[in-house]
Amino acid sequence: MAEHDTNSSGGGGSDAAAAEREIARLQRESSQLQEAVISHAVIDQAIGVLTFVSGLGPEQGFAVLRSVSQHTNTKLRKVAEQIVGWPSGHDLAEDIRQALEAALREATHRT
Repeated sequence: MAEHDTNSSGGGGSDAAAAEREIARLQRESSQLQEAVISHAVIDQAIGVLTFVSGLGPEQGFAVLRSVSQHTNTKLRKVAEQIVGWPSGHDLAEDIRQALEAALREATHRT
């Protein structure tokens, strides 16, 4: 029976510390997953904008988005955020605008 007693001096403190570490790890993981869901949603919205304005399919829209990200050395999510705001009148950063124009020209010539 003593083997089930976590309050004995045989390591109850280490059990509590282990539980705290696990809670902290799960909180970090939860935050990372929430961030990933938000990023995915913004990227999907940007792909929708690109497919609407260009007539490209979703896979081509993602390729354009990825190309702009790579050519401007800007995180994909940041590019997506700018593109999502673009139809409602938000200006694109100059480097993103130029890379977007080039990527759309290239993508539309392939179709």
